[in-house]
Amino acid sequence: QVQLVESGGGLVQAGGSLRLSCVASGRSLRPYVMGWFRQAPEKEREFVAGISWSGGSTYYADSVKGRFTISRDNAKNTVYLLMNSLKPEDTAVYYCAATPGYSGSVIYSSKSQYSYWGQGTQVTVSS
Repeated sequence: QVQLVESGGGLVQAGGSLRLSCVASGRSLRPYVMGWFRQAPEKEREFVAGISWSGGSTYYADSVKGRFTISRDNAKNTVYLLMNSLKPEDTAVYYCAATPGYSGSVIYSSKSQYSYWGQGTQVTVSS
């Protein structure tokens, strides 16, 4: 099994920035795909951003495109989500996810495509 632990959540003002981190441990998932999802109260978990094993391919939900940046440091087994220009609508529990990929460039955007999940970290954006 693989363990994913998110950190970096907190309370920020609208327009501010926050960087989330997710550290993976346990079984190697290379060439694994990493993604970030979020879930607001009474809402379904939704895709935010994904990144390939190589880090050369990324994909973002339209709602965060241009504001969020996903990156990874495979040497540290860590994936990041830099969130800029935060809005109150971004308030949610953010989850890190991972799954084996069939190549180093593939990206998945559906939660059903991911095998491992972190516990989540709360992000609250005040107006």
